[in-house]
Amino acid sequence: MQTNAEMKTNDNRAVLRERLGSPIGLLAVDAGEAVGWVAVAPRASYSRLGRSKITAPVCEDISDVWSVTCFYVHRSARRQGVTSLLLDAAVEHAREAGAKSIEGYPVDTEGRKLQAGELYHGRLAMFLDAGFELVEHRGTRRALVSRALAP
Repeated sequence: MQTNAEMKTNDNRAVLRERLGSPIGLLAVDAGEAVGWVAVAPRASYSRLGRSKITAPVCEDISDVWSVTCFYVHRSARRQGVTSLLLDAAVEHAREAGAKSIEGYPVDTEGRKLQAGELYHGRLAMFLDAGFELVEHRGTRRALVSRALAP
């Protein structure tokens, strides 16, 4: 039997999930501490993506498309492959949720070293290494990449 506090907590979680919908990201945890995060959700849940020249869709049917929009990795966990692990987890999460494809909007560093604050969309090379295909360059430093997902 649940206590009143447990029932209230469960009710609050249900209300929060109803208001917010599905989670829009995944955490990377090391020794019980969150060290990174990736934003990944159905493309349609990101209303701003349709208004940007960089993220404008290639096709009109985005119903089964998911998007990876940004990453955050704590400075103590950088240069350890956390971003790549988060991208792999995002792909698997989208696949398990029934996505037919997943896309990203990374930065093309063209071999230049950039500050961490400039890389929160991810690096193009990382997406390509993870099996994404370059759809097209968008602007001077950004790209649209996509990966088909088999069920």
